[in-house]
Amino acid sequence: MSSLQQPYFETVTEALQWLNGQGFTENFNLDSDCIRYNNNTLSMSPEDFKIEYLFRFEGDTDPGDEDIVYGIISDVYNVKGVLTSAFGIYADSISAEMIKKLSTH
Repeated sequence: MSSLQQPYFETVTEALQWLNGQGFTENFNLDSDCIRYNNNTLSMSPEDFKIEYLFRFEGDTDPGDEDIVYGIISDVYNVKGVLTSAFGIYADSISAEMIKKLSTH
């Protein structure tokens, strides 16, 4: 994680707008053992990226509804972007390596 002070946001939209302003402009999509980008034509393995920022948002009506916004950097591919995930929804469909990478922060 970045040593910079991470800001706090009330909504996913605010976090995404802030990250976009910081140059996190690519939209990443979670796949079983990688994250995809560039309209899903390119992919990165867990060892190819690092999570620079992580924001968690609990649902207003159900604390079990949790969204996570990741600010992700890859020096290997020279790309910065965001990945949003509903907590737990992908637990069965992604590899142990991806789960470990995404939950270390």
